[in-house]
Amino acid sequence: MGGMIYKLFASASLLTLGLYHLICTFFHVLKSPQSYAAKPFYSLPRFSGTNNNNHRLQNLPLIILTVSLFIAFLHQTLISFYSDPLVKGSTPVHKFSSLNSAAVFFLFLIIAVYLLLSDSASLIPLPSDLLFALASSGFFLHYSAASSSALIQTSDLQAHCDSLSARISALCSLLCLLLACRPRLFIADAALAASICLQGLWQLQTGLSLYVDGFIPEGCHRLLDVQGGVEGSTQCDIQESKLRAVSVLDLMFTVHVVLVVVLLFVTYTMVAMAAGVRRTGSYEALDNNGNDTNHIQMKSLTGTQA
Repeated sequence: MGGMIYKLFASASLLTLGLYHLICTFFHVLKSPQSYAAKPFYSLPRFSGTNNNNHRLQNLPLIILTVSLFIAFLHQTLISFYSDPLVKGSTPVHKFSSLNSAAVFFLFLIIAVYLLLSDSASLIPLPSDLLFALASSGFFLHYSAASSSALIQTSDLQAHCDSLSARISALCSLLCLLLACRPRLFIADAALAASICLQGLWQLQTGLSLYVDGFIPEGCHRLLDVQGGVEGSTQCDIQESKLRAVSVLDLMFTVHVVLVVVLLFVTYTMVAMAAGVRRTGSYEALDNNGNDTNHIQMKSLTGTQA
């Protein structure tokens, strides 16, 4: 039960963060495309007045992110003291694997706290390219931790879920590195937000596939003599069931990718409508050279004479 609750918390946090970043990215590129540049985090718009309540409200998304990262860090630290008999190498391997994940969340927590303090105190804010580089390092470390976790699992189901999660983190690391080098690369910023949403959906799918009986693939089951929520407690008895379960997870991963693409289209449309952007018809860009200018002038003269 505890494992499913944490997966729900992680899914809600990542989905909220990814969707918020996606909305802000679309809004800024639609309102001012010439001055657009990617930011590691977007604050809420400023309201009238300069009192402390408005300032706290402006930093509310960053405060929520900081609290979520602290809870994730605390969770990984606490479960490192639990015994897990279903991990290769038993308790010592599980302990160091959990502490590795806790260290990754602590890195993201340091970045979030510095962003919060630099916005509310007299600290000098770090450049955006450096923050994206640090975020890239954090995502790469999470990719490494998830890949290592997949290798030590005795459950093929758990291992495949961790492996797909690691690939998403690797993609986020690459996108952050691109934004550190090219902050005006809008497609990388939007893809980063979409990847975070995908990670949130996959955390939800992982929890359902491992801890909820109605969603566990056919031929697999939870071990009744193991405490609920222990990693690897969902097992497949025969090889055919293992292969089928992995194929089902691959299918669900593709479905979640499609859902994220649909979410991206819907979000862009809604933000464009909210920002007052309307389609005025198709047009073709014109080259700024003399031949095209003379051609346009001749067409105007011809139309006037007619």
